[in-house]
Amino acid sequence: MKNVTIYTGPLCNFCDAAKKLLTRNNVVYKEINIATVDGAMDEMISKANGKRTIPQIFFNDQHVGGYDDVRALEKSGELKDLIK
Repeated sequence: MKNVTIYTGPLCNFCDAAKKLLTRNNVVYKEINIATVDGAMDEMISKANGKRTIPQIFFNDQHVGGYDDVRALEKSGELKDLIK
């Protein structure tokens, strides 16, 4: 199984939805809250090629995108292949 990291923030409905999506697909993830972890926002922006919105989701070091991107992968069936 891949190491999954999700950068989140406070009061973020898309973050909550992304975490629920990952959980229902039995994906264990590490959550990094950019509001409480020093330097996390800069790290996320750097790893996500300048994207500043949350959530930002990574499988190993591969940037997958945000909630909409992961939801699209789930709908197409590609998420199962990605999490192997």
